Amino acid sequence: MYRIGIDLGGTNIAVGVVNEQYEIVSHTSVPTLAHRSPEAVIADMGDAVQAALDQAGLTAGNCASIGVGSPGTCDSGRGVVVRAYNLGWYEVPVCQMLTDRFGIPARLSNDANCAALAEYVAGAGVGCRNMVLITLGTGVGGGIIIDGKIYAGMRSAGAELGHTVLVLDGEPCTCGRRGCWEAYASATALIRQTGQAALAHPDSALAAIPAQDINGRTAFDAADRGDAAAQAVVDRYCEYVAAGLTDLVNALAPERILLGGGISRQGERLLGPVREYVATHCFGQREGAIPVIAAAKLGNEAGIIGAAAL
Repeated sequence: MYRIGIDLGGTNIAVGVVNEQYEIVSHTSVPTLAHRSPEAVIADMGDAVQAALDQAGLTAGNCASIGVGSPGTCDSGRGVVVRAYNLGWYEVPVCQMLTDRFGIPARLSNDANCAALAEYVAGAGVGCRNMVLITLGTGVGGGIIIDGKIYAGMRSAGAELGHTVLVLDGEPCTCGRRGCWEAYASATALIRQTGQAALAHPDSALAAIPAQDINGRTAFDAADRGDAAAQAVVDRYCEYVAAGLTDLVNALAPERILLGGGISRQGERLLGPVREYVATHCFGQREGAIPVIAAAKLGNEAGIIGAAAL
């Protein structure tokens, strides 16, 4: 039996048909055009589902369910997107609308939860029962798997891991608080930290890079070329990431922590220092419950696979 996975983003809607081995057998993508009404967006979502089914030579009757991974707060029990600010959605019954069109059950969860579930069933989390996925992108997202199931919390509002405070009264965060982990460990934060270092060290190679060209790779690339100011940025950034992970280890003691998002592509340049920090700072230090810390595997496919697995 096949399943349909929908990764709803602020820019694009990606849809795939997934087989029982969690392989994507057909895939399509359409622009979200989020300025429109939810009804218009969901109509396009349905058209994309139909296109993916046609591409695979299947009908909805060949599929057990549809899953949707959405940004924002999702009420999984009701199948309703409660609020998704980047879409302008409030109380949108997306699951009922898809079921009405295709006649099969629909399920919904937050996009980060779906990515975590995907890694659990088909990626770097296969074989463990308890794991955490952290995505280091524009923000810091998170998904928690406990005993093989997504931990969603009351009103499906749990696992906003990027919005735990790392520095009291620290950098402002998009959520309205100050000092959130996201404000220090996201790619956005790393870009800010790199720009600050460029201003503070005019002799650094960073200072020669136009501010608008600085991205999440800039400091790592310059550090690889031996730039001391860039290396200091990288070292401190790794500590910010690791400090937040240490809190997760102390709170949850998961078997694995997986890092996804663009920054995770730095591989051992990021993972090595992070593992060492966690091992020497978690409760019990090296004798404590230290998880495997590794890079996520599924990349852009995680949203579709995780939604299909709901």
